[in-house]
Parts: sequence; structure tokens; C-alpha cells
Amino acid sequence: MDIESSARSAMWNASRADSDRRPFSRATLSRIAAFARPHRATLTWFLVLSVATAVLAVASPVLAGRVVDAIIAEAEPAVVIGLAALIALIAVGEAAFGLTQRWLSSRIGEGLILDLRTAVYDHVQKMPIAFFTRTRTGALVSRLNNDVIGAQRAFSNTLSSVVGNLVTLLLTLVVMLGISWQVTLVTLLIMPVFVLPARLMGARLARLSREAADHNATMGTQMTERFSAPGATLIKLFGRPEQESAEFGARASRVRDIGVRIALVQQVFITALTLVSALALAVVYGMGGVIAADGGLDAGAVVALALLLTRLYAPLTALASARVEVMSALVSFERVFEVLDLEPLVAEKPVTVPLPPGGVSVEFDSVRFAYPSADKVSLASLEEVAILDTRGGVEVLHDVSFRVAPGQMVALVGSSGAGKSTIAQLVPRLYDVDEGVVRLSSIDVRDLSAEAIRRAVGLVTQDGHLFHESIRANLLLAAPDAGEDDIWDALRRARLTDLVRELPDGLDTVVGERGYRLSGGERQRLTIARVLLARPQVVILDEATAHLDSTSEAAVQAALAEALVGRTSLVIAHRLSTVRQADLILVIEDGRIVERGTHDELLDAGGRYAELYTTQFARTAAS
Repeated sequence: MDIESSARSAMWNASRADSDRRPFSRATLSRIAAFARPHRATLTWFLVLSVATAVLAVASPVLAGRVVDAIIAEAEPAVVIGLAALIALIAVGEAAFGLTQRWLSSRIGEGLILDLRTAVYDHVQKMPIAFFTRTRTGALVSRLNNDVIGAQRAFSNTLSSVVGNLVTLLLTLVVMLGISWQVTLVTLLIMPVFVLPARLMGARLARLSREAADHNATMGTQMTERFSAPGATLIKLFGRPEQESAEFGARASRVRDIGVRIALVQQVFITALTLVSALALAVVYGMGGVIAADGGLDAGAVVALALLLTRLYAPLTALASARVEVMSALVSFERVFEVLDLEPLVAEKPVTVPLPPGGVSVEFDSVRFAYPSADKVSLASLEEVAILDTRGGVEVLHDVSFRVAPGQMVALVGSSGAGKSTIAQLVPRLYDVDEGVVRLSSIDVRDLSAEAIRRAVGLVTQDGHLFHESIRANLLLAAPDAGEDDIWDALRRARLTDLVRELPDGLDTVVGERGYRLSGGERQRLTIARVLLARPQVVILDEATAHLDSTSEAAVQAALAEALVGRTSLVIAHRLSTVRQADLILVIEDGRIVERGTHDELLDAGGRYAELYTTQFARTAAS
């Protein structure tokens, strides 16, 4: 690496010097070593080659000086040719070592990225739903991208740089002192000029870089929110495109101005170092030339000193910023470990119990539940807040008990926020209860495997989510091994066959982000088709028709009728007319079951259900 490249690298690292000054424990280093352990053989060869390359880098200038001496001494051509061939051989060796180092570096770096990303991705998938409701998606994705790559840099770049530069520096000093201690001492006196400016100017660059990063993050958030279908619709509805453009343009302009200032500061620094390097070279030639003229040095020694000068200052500049590189890499590791250290609140037991064959019942036995507070499921850095909200732990379900027999339909009705959706989320074990038991076929769901629960329980929410993929891919999410006939059968029962056949690409038609290329009713029927394809024994409907018009609701209701045939079902309904045929209706208020019975029984009782039904019926009649 030449002096200019080292200067650019030093300035870039110095600009991040005060980004994080947290102490790092031995435990952190031990965990880093654990991730590096599978790559230790490759890492060893990588370090050996780094040392070998450093040795060759110092050998070339020395041989170049001997060539000059041989020419001046009018040595035999074979001697000059031999030295030149040796220099060429060293150059070939450096090139070969460099390529091999790069290959090994890539193996280590990419392998570490794979290990870290996989570990974080797998761990995040185990987190409770509360984690995802609090975390900013962009911040979480950044851990999988920016921080993982920052951690990887510690092995693929920083480690080899530190080892290689340290060996090069020591060998260069030894050789230069052996040639001329006087010239070497003078060159060392100029050394602070290469080290101090990067530190002094780094703070200024750090402030500019952080401001640019803040603006870029804000612009990224603005684009992510505004470029989604709901966000774009909102902007158009409220007529704010010009204001949005002005805000975005102002931030982008500020980033441009900062970029120009950063480029100018960096170039001034690099130009100054290059100038000082040229002056130092002049000192070597001048002082070395004078000593050589007096007979104290050979001409070749002066040439060797001049060539070795670049091997001295470049490593010095790089090592001056090595601490920053190491700290930055450690910060990245810490940010990755923060996510890995979040304990999943729902964990599968090492040994699980299988579900018995046949129909599946659902039972709640004295269940109490409170949503976890933020400090148990999230990180301040992922929510992008200074302090986590410590509120939580307020019980939302109080001593809830009921049983849904195999093949039976039980409806949950009540006011918004009464706890109906919470009950629905406890059946597939999206959360664990605080007290009591949730059972499937008389088995505690905590004793079942996640796979057994997934196969047994299907959930359709009021906002059925679809990925930005094809209809086929969205359906196969529920049953990866399903055949073509199975897919079309599910679509037929969901009343979607004609629609899909009319689409230009049929099953391979991409539905768009969150399925926005389809209507609300079509999206909902597609999520029902997904449940039909999965063939669960228990179906939970969480207000599946809440936001649909009457035409779409009729189509969805027909599809739901197919989904519920012969299955145990738990139905949460906003429209009470949809649950009149339920075998049992539970009225939920403030996290408690306040009434239970059939539609007719509850109407006759004249309680809360009758009040809800009368109010809704009167509203419907009035409209």
C-alpha cells in the first residue's frame, strides 16, 4: 500500500474514531473467538502469508540498491541479471501471495458473514410477536447487513493489515538502521506529521459524517414509508407531494454539501501528506547523498533508503488508525451480540409430546396473561429511542376458561380491546401464558413442538399478509410439498379459480407488496386458500371479514364455510350475524368471559350480547 492509499484509509477510519467508546469485556472477545474458531486453519495460513508478504515487501528495495551498486562497480552482467531476476521473482511471489491472501480473506470474511447472518436470522425468527411490533424493520435489517459486514472486516481487513504493517514496519526499521542510523533518525523525526493530522482532522470529519448519516437515515425512512402502497396513497390523498419533495430535496442538498466538504478536507489532508512524503524523500536523497559523497554510504544504499521510506511511512499511517478499525469492528460485534442476547420468550422444549391422531380440541384453563414490557423483548437501539418503555406487565386476560370440542365452532364477541385477539394468539403459541394452561387435545401447547402446532392450527387475520411474490409462492408457504392439483383445489374452495385463470401469468402472477395488486376480498380469500392448502385441524378466524364490503364479505364467507367444514374453529367476529350458528358464543369484556351460550340463549338472557346485537342490528337497519 502506498502513502496516499494509507492516508485515505487513515482519514476514513479517523472520521469514525469517536463514534463509540464503550468498554469491551473478555466475554465479548471470547464470543468473537468462538465465531472465528471454525475458520482457524484458514486464518492461520492467512496470517502466515501476511508475514511472508511483508518480508518480500522489504526485500525488494534492498535488492534494488544492490543492483545500483553492481552497476556502479561495473560488475559482471550475470550479477545484475541475477539480481534483477530475483527482484522479478519476488514481485511474482508478492503477486501470488496477494492473490492467495485475497482468496483466504474472502473465505474468512464471507464465511463469517454467513455464520453471523444465519445466527441472527435464526434467532430473530424465534422472537415473540411483541418484538416485531416494537422494532423498526430498517434497524433490524441493518444488523444483518451493515453490522455483520463491519464485524467481518475485523478478520478480512483489520487483522491482516495490523499484522502485515507491524512486520513491515519492524523489518524496515531494522534494515534502515543497518544501512544508516543517521538518515533513519531524521525520517523518524518527521513521523508525527503522518500520524497527528489524521487524529486532529478526524473529529471534524466525524461530525460531518454523522450529520450526513442522520440525513441519509431520515431520507431512507421517508422513502421506505412513502414508497409503500399505503404511504403513497396517503400522500396523494392529502395532496402533499410538493412538500414531501421539498423536505427530501433539502436533506439531499445538505448531504451533497457535506459530501463536498468532506471530499475537500480529505484531499487537503492527503495532499499535505503527499507533500511531506516528497520532502522526506528529498531529505533522504540530500542527506544520504552527502554521506555517500563523503564515502560513508554506497549509492545503492541511498536508493534503498529512499525506496524503504515508503515501506516505513505507509505502515505507520495505517497502524495509527488500527485502533479505530479494531474498535469499529468490536462495536459491530457488540451490536450483533445485542440481538443474539435477547432471550426468546417462547422456547421449544428439548423433548416434545406428539399430538394424538384424530380431531383436535382447544382448551383454556384458568388462563392469565399480560403482554411483556419492552425491556424483555426489544432493544432501545432497534426501536431507535434513547430509553426503552418500561411499561407493560398489565394483565389483559383474567382467569379465562373454556373448551372447544373437536369439530365444534366457538365464537368470541365483545368490545374492541376486550382480549379476543389475545386469546387467538395464545392458541398457536405466539405468546406463552403467565398462569394457567392452553391445551390442544388435552396437551399443554408448551409440551408440543412448533411444527406440531403449525400443522394443527391455522390462523386467518383481518389483514391477511401476502409477500411480494407469486400467488403460487404465497400458497406454498403453507404446504411446500403441495402439488398443482392441491393448489387449484384450494383456490376452487376459496372461490378464486376464475380470478387466477384470468390473470396474465396465472399462479405465477406476482401479487405486489402486501398483496396490494389484489382487492381486499381477493387478498383475504387467498389467505383462506393458504389455510385450506395447509389442512389444519383447528382454524382460528380473527375478524376475517371486518373491513370488507358486502359483496366481498359474501365471497369470503363462502370461502370460510369451506375452511371450517369438519374442523375445530374459534371465530372472532365483529359482525354478530356471522356467528349466529356457532355452537357456543363467548362474550369477552375486559379480559373476562362475562357470558356464554348459544345465540338464542344469549338473546333471551338480555345481557351484554343482547345489547351488542340490538345496537348492531339497529345501526344496520338505520343504514
